[in-house]
Amino acid sequence: MVIASIDLKDGHVVQLKNGKDLVLQRDDADALIADFDKYGEVAIIDLDQALRNTDAKGNTKNTELLKHLLRHGNVRVGGGIRDVKKARELISLGAEKVIVGSAAWAKDTTSGEILNKAFLEELVKAVGKQRIIISVDAIGGKIAVKGWKETVDIPLIEGAKAAEAYCSELLFTSVEKEGCMQGTDMASCRALRDAVKCRVVVAGGVNSLSEIAELEKIGCDVQLGMALYTGVVSLKDAFISCLDFEKTNGMIPVIAQSVSGEVLMMGYANREAFEKTFETNKLTFWSRTRNVLWTKGETSGNYLEVVRLRVDCDRDTVLATVKPHGPTCHTGSWTCFSSEAAEKSSLERLYGIIAERFANPKPGSYTATLDDKRVREKVMEEAEELTDDAESKDEVIWEAADLLYFVSVLMYKEGVSWKDVYDELDRRHKEK
Repeated sequence: MVIASIDLKDGHVVQLKNGKDLVLQRDDADALIADFDKYGEVAIIDLDQALRNTDAKGNTKNTELLKHLLRHGNVRVGGGIRDVKKARELISLGAEKVIVGSAAWAKDTTSGEILNKAFLEELVKAVGKQRIIISVDAIGGKIAVKGWKETVDIPLIEGAKAAEAYCSELLFTSVEKEGCMQGTDMASCRALRDAVKCRVVVAGGVNSLSEIAELEKIGCDVQLGMALYTGVVSLKDAFISCLDFEKTNGMIPVIAQSVSGEVLMMGYANREAFEKTFETNKLTFWSRTRNVLWTKGETSGNYLEVVRLRVDCDRDTVLATVKPHGPTCHTGSWTCFSSEAAEKSSLERLYGIIAERFANPKPGSYTATLDDKRVREKVMEEAEELTDDAESKDEVIWEAADLLYFVSVLMYKEGVSWKDVYDELDRRHKEK
């Protein structure tokens, strides 16, 4: 699959040729990650960190933007991660994985050691092997370090074999090909794929769907930058080209789930169905009984708005996260796996109802009458009733429900979502 890359320099999104020459610059990082996240993982690289363009506190002009983007998708982050503390911080802020480059390699290879084992062992202990990606960037077949300004006397394949013990993925960039749009170093990609068992992601020079498909066939994913930004390759086409239609006789099972994780339905999609899904942003399937393309809700109006699609490890099943507009099942049930007519209660559903009450107040709506002062008073009042007055299980349930309602109203008024709260809880968990 394709991982879209957002490279940051001097507070801008950039693309460089050979890691040096500026080719393009833009300032729409929010829009980019919103689009990229629909198709898969996103890599965010702080080039200034890699080049040590930092202030006294170790921050760059990209630091605040990077932190802002970390909760907006399945993000991996890299660029100048040289110590365990920095890696832990990035994970706690929302990065799913960290990409380690120069710090992974021994500063002096005369002893025969090629890895900075002390650092890597500490890193594995701190964040777990599954969260670590090691860069095996190469110039002339040798490992490149320090923002690709230098190489160390470590052959690519030898370095990759050693690094595999400390990571779940290797990120290979052919530096000579980076940003040149002339194709990647396929011979090195094949040799690397044959040499290791972990996931391999290829970056640098990939310039066509056919090359992405070829890398997919040999078991390599692609991290794409220049080809995306110049429009030579679209993520839509790349996503579809990586699906294993051959294994599934042209029909990929698609599981639809709500944003809160509730499974809604399952159907089948061919290439044409995926094309229409991306075109309309409404989940579309192929009807095997009627032999026609159908968009969910095209008759009833109860369509499924696509948030993101994710492919499983075998590339033969897709998980679609959607926002349902009305019941999903043709029977009128909210999901095809339940007879309930309404969406299951959740904090997200409660928040959505509150938002609707304020946006479109109905006569007699209590929610719409709550101003900032009153809602804060109610939070305090309900918290006191829960802690001081509730004695039985039923009373605790009743008072807790009241408290959660008023807390949700307060959150809405302050522009805070339940996802923001979950993210903060997740951050605290990862810090421990």
